[in-house]
Amino acid sequence: MRALVRSSLGNVVKCFSPQSATPSRLVRQPAVLYSRKMLHYETEARGQPNSQSYRIYFKTSDGKYISPFHDIPLHAEVEKDSDVPPKKMKKGENEVLFNMVVEVPRWSNAKMEIATKEVLNPIKQDVKKGALRYVANVFPHKGYIWNYGALPQTWEDPEHTDKDTKCCGDNDPIDVCDVGSLVCVPGQVIQVKVLGVLAMIDEGETDWKVIAVNADDPDAQNLNSIDDVRKQKPGHLEATVDWFRKYKVPDGKPENQFAFKGHFKDKDFAMEVIKSTHEHWKALMQKSTNSGEIECKNTSVCESPFTCSSEDARNVVESAPALSNALPLSPGVDKWHFL
Repeated sequence: MRALVRSSLGNVVKCFSPQSATPSRLVRQPAVLYSRKMLHYETEARGQPNSQSYRIYFKTSDGKYISPFHDIPLHAEVEKDSDVPPKKMKKGENEVLFNMVVEVPRWSNAKMEIATKEVLNPIKQDVKKGALRYVANVFPHKGYIWNYGALPQTWEDPEHTDKDTKCCGDNDPIDVCDVGSLVCVPGQVIQVKVLGVLAMIDEGETDWKVIAVNADDPDAQNLNSIDDVRKQKPGHLEATVDWFRKYKVPDGKPENQFAFKGHFKDKDFAMEVIKSTHEHWKALMQKSTNSGEIECKNTSVCESPFTCSSEDARNVVESAPALSNALPLSPGVDKWHFL
């Protein structure tokens, strides 16, 4: 089974921040240009940034709305030539690239995430106890310390107990930390090289954190393994563990724990984790497992009982509030916490 999203391509893809239409000084992501012969996705913002109505919807370059969770392929692919099936993109003989949906740019605080329980799974800001959720600045970390996002077409099944961690999945796509130097924008789809993985245990659930690098990043050529990150970016992996351990403490939660004593597993291990979560996603899309509250509607997954028409998808987006000016951020977002 595979997603059949296809779209026209150009050598240069222009990807604008979905928030750039708002005049607020608090929404300040610039337009981003990046080039790669790849499947081309665009975003459409709806609602009011910095409010609970804000959503970032996804569509193909020909204007067809899609789910970033289900319709964007896990593996990055080159453009389809005539009737020849597309091939997985490679940067080397044995290196496969994966699509990553960026939810949170580096150094920002808003906890943006793929809305797994909403139709078409737009990106929205997480809400806790009726309030928008922001991660605290736990000294010396400012916001998220990597571009943070998810691998599409993966799912950590909450009814599956992992053989290594002995914990069930967290009911979300698998998370990714891009440890390169570029700063992305919410909704950007980048191609990443997988380097390793960290097994965080969040309130008794397995919450894998794939460590990867944007294949177009200046650092990418020197980062091919988790050991390369240790050598090229000393202290970054330790900072990553520290960040995940403490980021909920300012909210009154206990420190997070880790499987494998907080040690990172290598690329091969990470690939097996990704493969497993992709298989769980396939079962989800075929009703072979309990979907619970997960919204599985898609526009392109072959033989999925959840597939909808392009018109139905468009109606979903057009029923959302139109984009309006951003609300100001709370001053508390910039507060520092010393633990």
